Amino acid sequence: MSPKKPVPPGESGDRPLPARLDPRLGRSGSGRSSRSDSPAAERRPRAAGPRTPRVTVLTRVAAGVVSAVLLATTGWGWYLGQLAEASVNRTDAIPDSGNEDDGAGGEAMNMLLVGSDSRADLTPAQLAELNAGEDSGLNTDTVILVHIPADGSRASFVSFPRDSYVNIPGHGWGKLNSAYAYGYSSVDDSMPEADRQAGGAQLLVQTIHDLTGLQIDHYAEVDLLGFFELSNVVGGVEVNLCAAVDDRAFSGAFFPAGPQTIAGADALKFVRQRHGINGDYDRIIRQQVFIAGVLRNMISSDVLLDPGKQRELVEAASSALTVDQGLDLFSLARQMQSVQLDSIEFQTVPYVAEDRIDGVGSVIQLEDEDVLHQFFAELSAEPEPEAPAEAPEPPATVDPSQVSVEVLNGSGTSGLARTAGGELETAGFVLAGTGNADSSDYTQTVIRHVTGDEALAATLAGQVPGAVVEVDDTLTSGTVQLVLGSDFNGVGVATTAQPAPDEVVGEDLRTADDQTCIN
Repeated sequence: MSPKKPVPPGESGDRPLPARLDPRLGRSGSGRSSRSDSPAAERRPRAAGPRTPRVTVLTRVAAGVVSAVLLATTGWGWYLGQLAEASVNRTDAIPDSGNEDDGAGGEAMNMLLVGSDSRADLTPAQLAELNAGEDSGLNTDTVILVHIPADGSRASFVSFPRDSYVNIPGHGWGKLNSAYAYGYSSVDDSMPEADRQAGGAQLLVQTIHDLTGLQIDHYAEVDLLGFFELSNVVGGVEVNLCAAVDDRAFSGAFFPAGPQTIAGADALKFVRQRHGINGDYDRIIRQQVFIAGVLRNMISSDVLLDPGKQRELVEAASSALTVDQGLDLFSLARQMQSVQLDSIEFQTVPYVAEDRIDGVGSVIQLEDEDVLHQFFAELSAEPEPEAPAEAPEPPATVDPSQVSVEVLNGSGTSGLARTAGGELETAGFVLAGTGNADSSDYTQTVIRHVTGDEALAATLAGQVPGAVVEVDDTLTSGTVQLVLGSDFNGVGVATTAQPAPDEVVGEDLRTADDQTCIN
């Protein structure tokens, strides 16, 4: 996914886009070394420069990773690993300086996933079919930082808006999506194309390092047409739109509301749409949702149980990827093998507001350096080992005959207080009276008592398992109050379990198993 230099006339492939956008047919014009010894490469040569993946970088990584994780201990898994290594492209993306480890990194991994806005590989016919528009040069369109802790227990994906206003080392303040172009152009044009692309990747890595305070360990970019193959290999991806979309005049997106499966050209239109939604913010969410959908599909479907699909998946992932020289795909697989969908989180870097700067245009002002560094330090912090909790002492109880109980009906079921009162008397409790609660909308049964009557309340709670016990010093000492909720099932019977309250998270945070609708 690095931006790429336009291919000189005579070197571009001018291949028509195949039926259903099958990218396995060859592309000429590659500045990278030939892979004529690889059958996969003979079927699908790669171009040298940065690609136009949208945020789908991770989907390529994840495809190879998941296959490797499940098959790493088998001969077939070894073969797929060799196939991936033979097909993947390498670039010298990690700089020797300006990306130093502060010593706190340990075995955790930070990977930079990048998508370029270059369309130099595509013919006019392909541009029209994909609604890809005009080539915007070397600017990076998508930047995501992925953090995986040493134990592989989770994965965090943080998206950076492409118009983030940042300090680019050696070039001053500018939009984040121009960092790659600055680095590329800083390498003498007499140098090989691979060196210029590496210069772009290295400056982008240094820029993200300065923003986050984290050492960037690895780098990945993705091929545009590989996007189509992967989405087709996994059988398309289900997304859920809150409202119908008609953006045919711009991205070409045209979708009904509700859950639907998209692949190929529709997938690109889905993640590229910017008009009719909240600009790059909603676009980032779409990219994250699409990645999550690919992961769900690979994990929950039969893709990884079909050897033919496995090979297709590995070929699509590895041939679409360009990674740094040091990335070991199998090590990455081992590090991620225990990550579950609800432990994969997507969010956007903390920002302040949109702004406009003379000579630069519309930008997004991020939080200041201290706030960003604190955010990423917390993101990458290893969890402290928890000391084993000591079992609490069981509460003291008394004989039921010493417990006076007032029963109030808050369930909405007529006569329930009288019925429960009778059951308590049968169990040996003293019934102080029955009546109606202040509301008939109690969903949970509650036992209330004054300070000092804990033993009385604990004795009653033993007969109503699941009831919530509360202190209420407005009550009369010596009498415990039982408020029946709609979860009450009778004395001596556990109440109906209540769902856990929803976790409160920031509006930009989603997990890979979140399938709620989006704009």
